Amino acid sequence: MEQNSSSEHLVTPEVPPFDFAQLRRFPDIEADNLFAHDATDELILNEAAQALNAAGDGDVVIVGERYGALTLAAATVHALTGLRVHQDGLSGELALSHNAEHFQRSGSYTSLPLTAELFTGATVVLWQLPRSLEEVAEVAELIAAHADPKVQIFAGGRIKHMTVAMNAVLESYFSQVSAGRAWRKSRPLMVSGPRKEAPTSSFPRKEYHADLDLWLCAHGATFGGTEIDVGTRFLLEFVPQMRQDDTAIDLGCGNGTIAVSLAKAREQMRVIASDQSAAAVASTRATAQANGVGERVEVVRDDALSSQGAESAGLIVLNPPFHVGATVHAGIALKLFAEAGRVLAPGGELWCVYNSHLQYRGSLEKLVGPTELVGRNSKFTVSVSRRPLL
Repeated sequence: MEQNSSSEHLVTPEVPPFDFAQLRRFPDIEADNLFAHDATDELILNEAAQALNAAGDGDVVIVGERYGALTLAAATVHALTGLRVHQDGLSGELALSHNAEHFQRSGSYTSLPLTAELFTGATVVLWQLPRSLEEVAEVAELIAAHADPKVQIFAGGRIKHMTVAMNAVLESYFSQVSAGRAWRKSRPLMVSGPRKEAPTSSFPRKEYHADLDLWLCAHGATFGGTEIDVGTRFLLEFVPQMRQDDTAIDLGCGNGTIAVSLAKAREQMRVIASDQSAAAVASTRATAQANGVGERVEVVRDDALSSQGAESAGLIVLNPPFHVGATVHAGIALKLFAEAGRVLAPGGELWCVYNSHLQYRGSLEKLVGPTELVGRNSKFTVSVSRRPLL
């Protein structure tokens, strides 16, 4: 696939008559440099226009949707209903719901998990490509195995995030993969011809880490896959110093490393593992089962800690993200700090690891309580913040 270069041919697609500017990210983080749609959405819709016009209700699947651009434009412009939609992030699902109400298209789609049901019999797939090759593989695997043999896939992404390796992954599952012309730093891919010999049912992936005696499982969209994040590994060194409590919360559980490590270290502890990512929730659940602590690790898909009561936890552990999608932004970390401050009981502790240059101590002091820096190496800082006693 031709990558970003000064010689690429730029074409302007026939943008469908849909007002993308009315889309919002709410309740996800909103800021001047964060947007609810991008050129890729418009490019995919333009490439798929003929196929969408010919599609019947229930034939179209949308995967990798951000905030509703693909779904609501397809429903509005092509009068489609029965759209099947998968979004890994719960914040995206909630935003789609809000935007659908605004455009009066709430009944046009159904949100589904990333399973065979999502793709069964589909003839058209619209796909905002992820950056992770593992996620590309998991989605491609499901489409090839369960969609109509004549399925047409209209995919796309930002050129800076697309690689030749992505094509190679897709070609393992489909006989035809071709790149279209770029426009506004996005490029479409047209994919078809599911291979009968393509691999199936290979997720979640599983890996054993002997140094921690820990099995890690991961679906494609899980941050870090089956690896142990370097910051998380540093944070785990401080588990013996953390508050003794009957219940702990692993906020942003990812592949389950922290939640399962806590459960293994403290045999009487119940751990609530929370993440907004559907892939992370499924991965953590699989990791807990693989390590024999599934009965003591409760996994929930949540927008921050919205399902947890105020002053209900004595211990929260967090390795916060420092980006929103592909954009470096502190908004999510600050939201998680504030939620931890709300959910911690008086005297409760928030243990946090973060890149030292981010200097979160002031924000933690403000949103949680007195904060002590208890560990630092060449890259990361570990802090403990305590909710003041009443």
